[in-house]
Amino acid sequence: MGIPFQNTYAHLPARFFSKQNPAGAPEPVLIRTNPALAKELGIDPSWLNSPAACATFSGNEIPEGAEPIAKAYAGHQFGGFVPQLGDGRAILLGEVVDIHGMRRDIQLKGSGRTVFSRGGDGKSALGPVLREYLVSEAMHALGVPTTRALAAVYTGETVEREEPAPGGIFTRVASSHIRVGTFQYFAARQDNEAIRILTDYCIDRHYPQAADAKNPALAFLENVIQSQALIVAKWLPLGFIHGVMNTDNCAVSGETIDYGPCAFMDTFHPDKVFSFIDRNGRYAWGNQPTIAHWNLTRLAETLLPILDPSPERAKELAQAALEKFIHHFQSIYLDRFSKKLGLSELLDPDTRMAFLKSTLGALTKESIDFTLFFRHLTLFAKHDARSNLDQMINERWISDWESMRKSENYSAIMQAHSPILIPRNHRIEEAIQAAYQNDFSLFHRLADALTKPFDENPAYADLELAPHPEQCVKNTFCGT
Repeated sequence: MGIPFQNTYAHLPARFFSKQNPAGAPEPVLIRTNPALAKELGIDPSWLNSPAACATFSGNEIPEGAEPIAKAYAGHQFGGFVPQLGDGRAILLGEVVDIHGMRRDIQLKGSGRTVFSRGGDGKSALGPVLREYLVSEAMHALGVPTTRALAAVYTGETVEREEPAPGGIFTRVASSHIRVGTFQYFAARQDNEAIRILTDYCIDRHYPQAADAKNPALAFLENVIQSQALIVAKWLPLGFIHGVMNTDNCAVSGETIDYGPCAFMDTFHPDKVFSFIDRNGRYAWGNQPTIAHWNLTRLAETLLPILDPSPERAKELAQAALEKFIHHFQSIYLDRFSKKLGLSELLDPDTRMAFLKSTLGALTKESIDFTLFFRHLTLFAKHDARSNLDQMINERWISDWESMRKSENYSAIMQAHSPILIPRNHRIEEAIQAAYQNDFSLFHRLADALTKPFDENPAYADLELAPHPEQCVKNTFCGT
């Protein structure tokens, strides 16, 4: 019973982390656990609802085999470099090797002050815990590489934010919590030995094929570039905005991490921003590919000393690797949107890209709900029923689309890439506000619905709907 912990990161040199026990919670209550994920991690699902599980997920007991640590890292936050950040409100309990042979971290988020808290309380309000649970599990169901949710706990205490709020702890599972900012932490200290140790560790854990390359460090960089291009190319066709793509929120594993002020768009606009602190739109929907490349450039800078003994040659290698990002990104981005639109594969990429740009332009001009547009387009392709589509977009676009769509029935592929359900901002906010009144029914219903976002289910038809003007959520917050 319990969690079969291992601790490879905690056995790296001491300067990589600080040993740190969680603060615990006065009156913890398990809100939700994830039996399917537990089974995948080799954890008995029946254990999840035990007193021992509640004690573990609240930080009240250190389970056998765990070696709790707070990781050190740095990062560029909205373009400005901070040489020391670290886990200020998160503690890594340890690792497990899942049933597929993959090593996964288990981390408590909101578990109390650490040496990296920088004056903060290290706690989390319950709202961000519920938001991250819903969005991370939705992203998994949508087919996007992501961290996962194992448990959400109400701590039984109040935390002070803009106003007092109930506290919570989120148990997060990740392939690892190593970030671009982790490399930057050691680069800022000119600790090339640590950069090499960290690179070797990441190769062994995430990209073992790179170990056999002529230049393993370069192969590692190339793999991270490709994995980051993949996730951003999957975000955009879903209308997802990360909200805070700082280098400390960019995981070298290629998973989406840190769902703070994130959101899925309702009405489409490429400049859409939700994060309250992103005043200049740095991390807007349409800027995310450019920012991903910028973050990867920062990673490449940290690796220069180990890419090649010659500084000039190292720069050449890094630049050549970074130039591949746009190809990786565009090929996946165009493929995803082409499938959402049902475009014929006989069309050349330039023609498909031009049509995609015109489509996004039309959605912007008409302020069309992004998810509902593709939902009704799929229904039209399936049933040849135009009524709802006619109300959303002009006849000329429909005529152009019909000339470019595949001649045979392509609606099944369109539906597989156009979700019916997304975690809409107003639904998440409703669930959070109800939870603050000790009603978790909306949260559980939304979590259940989002496990199958592509399925037709009349029981969840109301969750498909766009918000009324008074329901729109204009700002999201990171919760610190």
